[in-house]
Amino acid sequence: MGLTGTALAIDAGNSKTDVALVDTDGKVLGTARGGGFQPPVVGAGRAVDVLAPLVASVLAQAGVEGPVDQVSAYLANADLPVEEAGLTEEITGRGWARTVTVGNDTFALLRAGLPDGGEPLGVAVVCGAGINAAGLGHGGATARFPAIGRISGDWGGGAFLADEALWFAARAEDGRGEPSELARALPAHFGLTTMPELIAALHLRDIPEQRRHELTPVLFDVAAAGDAVARAVIDRQAEEIVLLAAVALERLDLLCEPTPVILGGGVLAAKHPLLHDGVTRLLAERAPKAVPQVVTAPPVLGAALHALDRAGATTEAYGRLRGSWG
Repeated sequence: MGLTGTALAIDAGNSKTDVALVDTDGKVLGTARGGGFQPPVVGAGRAVDVLAPLVASVLAQAGVEGPVDQVSAYLANADLPVEEAGLTEEITGRGWARTVTVGNDTFALLRAGLPDGGEPLGVAVVCGAGINAAGLGHGGATARFPAIGRISGDWGGGAFLADEALWFAARAEDGRGEPSELARALPAHFGLTTMPELIAALHLRDIPEQRRHELTPVLFDVAAAGDAVARAVIDRQAEEIVLLAAVALERLDLLCEPTPVILGGGVLAAKHPLLHDGVTRLLAERAPKAVPQVVTAPPVLGAALHALDRAGATTEAYGRLRGSWG
């Protein structure tokens, strides 16, 4: 049954959460932003608690009383089917909507980048704080990865790159590794002189853990200046992004037909020339028919588009909704 009124679109990431209230004509009736969504750290119930004031805010903005018709929630850390099921149960129990859809947030990026109408076919690779990929094929086939870190074979993402930069910088300074400008640039970012000073400051929490992500842009700057060690890390990241995309396309039997490959997340959306050009070149070699596209619209757009899909919305409604996010 299609929607008849309003829907909640939720994109919950590790560092921030966006909630929007939309109607079936594609109008955005309210938006709210909150903190990160981390059920592995705090549990499903407390993680969903983060959503509650945001839901209340967007309903109040529109003067709407729940329940709405649909919640389309695309969530970081909903990586395994059992996690999706638990979060679906938790959100359903809040009574926010008559029907609830929960999926991994990579699918929100994918939906945001795919055309409206017709069979959804494509692959998305997100490289933000972490890295993940997902795809949709003919007949509703899906391809996805656990994406829960090193134990599931992952390599890359902003947090990982910051740690790699630290590893190479430490070894460059103490002689175990190749010389690299990283050994000077990383401490300098925090007003320090040497890697031993930076290592001690991080270990003793003089520099808060959450500031480590600031080192990822420094890595890219050093690579852009020609440092061989930093460039090798960026090259490896490009290889991993393309590998995820190509494997997903192969699983879905889409290597032989033109297929969108949607690229998003903070690291990819920045379109650093070294990384972007590397991804484009390697993808053309590994999957020549793939059509890469960087999406910079917020992933909550994908969640809202899913709600319109459920509603059987008009072409005009899709256009109006996309226009709300530029």
